[in-house]
Amino acid sequence: MTNWIQQQFSLSAHDLLRDRIYRRLWSSILISSFGAQITMLALPLTAAILLHASATQMGWLTFMETLPFVLLSLPSGVWLDRVRKLPVYIAGETLIALAVASVPLAWWQGWLDMRWLYVVGFMIGMVNTTAGTAAQIVLTQIVPRERLVEAYAKNALATSGAEVAGPATAGALIKLLGAPLALLADAVLLLASALILRGIRVNEIRPPRADAHFWRDLKAGVSFVAGKPLLVALAITVGTWQLCYNAALVVQILFATRVLGLSEQAVGLSYMGMGIGTIIASIYGHRISRRLGPGPCMVLGVAACSLGWGLLALAPANGWGMAAFIVMLGCFSIGGVLIFINFLALRQAVTPEPMLGRMTSTMRWLILIPAGPGALIGGWMGEHLGLRYALGFAGVAAALLALLAARNPVIRGITALPELSKQEEMQQA
Repeated sequence: MTNWIQQQFSLSAHDLLRDRIYRRLWSSILISSFGAQITMLALPLTAAILLHASATQMGWLTFMETLPFVLLSLPSGVWLDRVRKLPVYIAGETLIALAVASVPLAWWQGWLDMRWLYVVGFMIGMVNTTAGTAAQIVLTQIVPRERLVEAYAKNALATSGAEVAGPATAGALIKLLGAPLALLADAVLLLASALILRGIRVNEIRPPRADAHFWRDLKAGVSFVAGKPLLVALAITVGTWQLCYNAALVVQILFATRVLGLSEQAVGLSYMGMGIGTIIASIYGHRISRRLGPGPCMVLGVAACSLGWGLLALAPANGWGMAAFIVMLGCFSIGGVLIFINFLALRQAVTPEPMLGRMTSTMRWLILIPAGPGALIGGWMGEHLGLRYALGFAGVAAALLALLAARNPVIRGITALPELSKQEEMQQA
């Protein structure tokens, strides 16, 4: 893998991929992202086609995936600040592999129904609540803070490679084996990712604190975020975007299969548009962020998502509709990368190391609170008003969000990655 990366990319002397530890982490992200593309298609297609789920049921499936973040994010942040993060990350990859592997097992035994998928979705969300937060902190332990935007852009590039090849492969697997059995491939890839992560060495010492107190520490994390206008503005912006995204997410597979009449394989091929968009944003996102500033770059990302959802809501049910579906996925991935490479870097950059777990979990909690209601709104609108209305709601709401964020002086004024103050730096000692 190391030699292949060096041969395929002309790396400068200071490129992050020349760092052995980061390169191993990047390889793990690439492999697990490839598997995630299979689950991203196979799980909703299992619900939509095999189990004939309604739009409301699709909304509940997404809601169950986001519910653990609301319930567990805050306490998990306190816990993560007391333990080593890498083992949690590795365990999370393994547990998600077991969760997705249970779907074909249930199908084979004749147990599979929507309730089973709700449980699997909840399990995946529960693991991601802790392991996902741990993964973000591990990156901060490996990469210098001033290079976080670059690191997140390269991580997005790893994801984009999977998003280009993964959907077509996933579509072929689903066509050949059926959606439930295709999930076994994701389980195998997640286990491979966990094995790669086991070879990473992070020098992290977590001596027990004599003054540790669960509720006081939890309150300290919330208070830290509440006391930072930048973090509050980021939480409001990305949280509202999550509402729009989940409203569109729950109906887009139904729109593709029931309105546009796409097969499972055609849906998989269409999702390559998302990978192309991610590649474009991964290559140019860091440059755009440096030219416009992280805040305006995030606003541009929200506007790109709005354009895609609005376009699909108006798309005709013919070949042009399939083209609009591909363009929507591309706009979404471009927008998502522009939002998150800056959002993640900004929040990590202004947080002292001892507070990273609690800050990350608090921010994830805040931005995902609107995700569940967004999924339920999209599902209800899709079933009672029509699938186009749910997509139109997401597009219009995201457009309004972009306008409001552009007028917010905190977001508009972020023209460079901030640095910790001297006092905050001393807290890391």
